[in-house]
Amino acid sequence: MAQRLGRLKRECQQLQQSPPAGVSCWPEGDKLDVFSAVIVGDEDTVYAGGMFKLEVEVPERYPFLPPKVRFLTKIYHPNIDSAGRICLDILKLPPSGSWRPGHNLASVLTSIRLLMASPNPHDPLMTEIAEEYQLKKPQYEATAKDWTFKYAKNTDELKPEESVQCSVEKRSASQDSDDQPSEKKRKT
Repeated sequence: MAQRLGRLKRECQQLQQSPPAGVSCWPEGDKLDVFSAVIVGDEDTVYAGGMFKLEVEVPERYPFLPPKVRFLTKIYHPNIDSAGRICLDILKLPPSGSWRPGHNLASVLTSIRLLMASPNPHDPLMTEIAEEYQLKKPQYEATAKDWTFKYAKNTDELKPEESVQCSVEKRSASQDSDDQPSEKKRKT
């Protein structure tokens, strides 16, 4: 337990000092078992300018087990289902996945951002979206851009350009209360 806590504190420090491009991540409590993250869609993708909120749950046996990550912001993507679950090999244990204890929260979030830019229609969670991506790409792109505009651009409280917040002391109560109404706004 102490080893896990020490590692997570080091990862928080790394995320604060040198965050991956387009990624912010901070703990939601003092136990470091649930994190919030924001991924900004790459400019040359259908998710350009969108700010996508994610929840990261860190299991007790981390880093020997991968974190559970899901999108809280709706996203139109063949590898992400309507509940926000993500089909990505780095989030699964071998033999079906590629999780290793050497991975960390930054590498997981970077991999998710890369998946957003390059969907894998051959291993989809949403088969209809995967078929559309392969056979009717302009329609897929139009819908993904529309969803990005509707659900990921109405987020005044998410500011990834600010430095990553990685300690509970830096996480203000006003940010916590601001997160709640926008989630309701996005779901409607």
